Amino acid sequence: MDTTWKLSWQRARHHEGFTRGARAFLALAMVLAFGWCADWQAELMPVLLGVIASALTETDDSWRGRLRAQCLALVCFAFMAWAVWATVSWPWVLMVVMAVSAFAFTMLGALSERYRAIAFGSLILFIYAGLAAHSSREGAGEAVPLMLAGAAWYGVVSVLWNAAMPRAPVRYRLAQLYAMLGEYLRLKALLLEPVRDVDLERRRMALALHNGRVVDALNATKESLISRMGRGTPPLWLQTAMHQYLAAQDVHERVSSSHEHYDLLAQSFFHSDVLYRCQRVLTLLGEQALKLSVAIEAQSVPQHWGVTARAIEDMQAAVAYLEAQAAEVAATANSPTTVPTQSRALRSLHALGDNLTALAGVFAGALALPDNTAEGVLDYALFDREPRSLRDAWGRVRSHWRLQSPWLRHSLRLSLSLAAGFCIMQATSDPHGYWILLTIVFVSQPQYAATQTRLMQRAKGTAIGLALGWSAIQLFPGELVQAGLLVLGGAVFFGARHSRYTLATAAVTTLLLLSFHQLGTTDGVISARLLETIVGCVVAAVASWLVLPSWQSRHWPQLAAQVLQTQALYLREILAQYQSGKCDHLAYRLARRNAHNADAALSNSYSAMLKEPLRVRGNADVVAHFLCLSHTQLNYLSALGAQRGGAAAQPMDEATREMAQTLLVSLQQLALELERAQQSGRVRKTHSAPAVAQVLREWGTVPAAPSAHSLMAAQLQLVGKVFPQLQAHARQLVTAE
Repeated sequence: MDTTWKLSWQRARHHEGFTRGARAFLALAMVLAFGWCADWQAELMPVLLGVIASALTETDDSWRGRLRAQCLALVCFAFMAWAVWATVSWPWVLMVVMAVSAFAFTMLGALSERYRAIAFGSLILFIYAGLAAHSSREGAGEAVPLMLAGAAWYGVVSVLWNAAMPRAPVRYRLAQLYAMLGEYLRLKALLLEPVRDVDLERRRMALALHNGRVVDALNATKESLISRMGRGTPPLWLQTAMHQYLAAQDVHERVSSSHEHYDLLAQSFFHSDVLYRCQRVLTLLGEQALKLSVAIEAQSVPQHWGVTARAIEDMQAAVAYLEAQAAEVAATANSPTTVPTQSRALRSLHALGDNLTALAGVFAGALALPDNTAEGVLDYALFDREPRSLRDAWGRVRSHWRLQSPWLRHSLRLSLSLAAGFCIMQATSDPHGYWILLTIVFVSQPQYAATQTRLMQRAKGTAIGLALGWSAIQLFPGELVQAGLLVLGGAVFFGARHSRYTLATAAVTTLLLLSFHQLGTTDGVISARLLETIVGCVVAAVASWLVLPSWQSRHWPQLAAQVLQTQALYLREILAQYQSGKCDHLAYRLARRNAHNADAALSNSYSAMLKEPLRVRGNADVVAHFLCLSHTQLNYLSALGAQRGGAAAQPMDEATREMAQTLLVSLQQLALELERAQQSGRVRKTHSAPAVAQVLREWGTVPAAPSAHSLMAAQLQLVGKVFPQLQAHARQLVTAE
């Protein structure tokens, strides 16, 4: 019992939500303690608002990065506070300044997550300053310095916290990554079930959608590592984390590999248990990934009992038995090509078994530092996507300066929504009308589906929070107890706002109600908060529907083109590896990551599309088929990447090289056509698919021997068979618009 409690505590204290909440608890508690000791209760509200605005700008970063971000946030806060002070006496001028600031800061958020957080916090502080100013320069002059002081105080807490405990966020990201990989392995194992009438398309779609979550976890882990990489030699714990991240990339490539269509494997080995043995190995590896996730978070060593190793031995024995049986049948018939389909299935099964065995080896070495003497010094370089200069930043923002850009549309939509909310506030002369603006900023998202989800959570959380706040005031009339509940509410808000927004909204609403009660101004607050939250949600909902809506169907040609282009570049890097030998250098890993990022963007867009109105979805069936086909094609390419090295690192024969180059050119050509179709509205038919089909006919059947070249030829044939279907669906995708 004591061990279980200890393990639960270790997992909780390393959780990202727990650490965010703990920082907020510390900052708010010390502010309240200082205010009580100095008898400054009246000044507490602006300071608390400053703390909240500053905490909203926080992202996963090192203490140096957090210090730079905090300094930039304070500059933005000072500018916004000065803008409120200068225009608060002229409401309509204040509205124009707010709308322009919302547009500019939202466009700034297109640079990266760090700048999005700073832009969001700056807009929140602008509204807080307007709320605290009470429409007068004197009120702004009193409130603004206190808000900036609260923001600076939280910055100090955040920087010191990150300097004292830099490892916990990295461990949390890695643990989440391996947990996602464990679920991916479980979903992949379902495809190997040799049962008739199984809905493989549904399982493929589930796998493709979850792959988007795995890629998001990989990207989050990479950003966490990059932010802590200095110029010198990284410390041992960071080297270990880097090794675990690169191992996770290798796991992802291997587990996303497909060596054959699963229907063919199920039909060929229906009377054997070999696929069940492969499925068992995948399931056990998924459990091993989950154990590794827990071990990383708890800083322990995962316990193994040799079950996976024995399962792999049984699988390899079953594969060897089938190969011996096939060889005996071929020898009896005096013709090695009497059953080409069976030979093809056996070759793919052999490759699958080797891949699963290698995958188990990757897991075995994930917790130890790599042996650089085996294959040379490993390349630990990571590609930093942050802007490197002002020119680079301006170029990125300028690239979104077109009406088709989701960021430009979101910026215009948010500005107009805030202007509409401000007009409603002025028309009703409500002293709490700024809550309408706060609701609009919190619930407005670039995607329609995300906005609808967020506003429902906001409305529900507000109602729950008002009930909890009223109950807390009635049950705990003591000011000291209420102050403690106020701090707890702030901690829960920051701990849950990224994962459970309804709970976070309930917590911050309770905090707000307790704060007003501490100031003795609770009359009418409950009804005003509820009504203005509803008004803000309605404004945001109408804007997401009518003001430059960014429907997902409009972006699919561009997203599909990006998928094809990145897969072509991934194939090019794979071919180079087959020529020069296996090397996980930055160029290869970047090409692989870009291909998976594009695939994840496609799956995330499809998920968002399913939550949009039916009339704007376009041909959802075509979209779903294109997503499954593109993900399947990426799986075949990943299998090529997984079998690099060793015997595979040989010069390709002319036929294999011709097929690879034809596929590469065809992928790039179709990507270019889709990009043009984004403007013209239709795809011009080309000869890329017939060219692939012609090469396949000339190539013929690949040899049955499981050599490196025949494996590569088989994978390229699989890609070549998927590509014509992709091209046909790409044409339907655009003509459906």
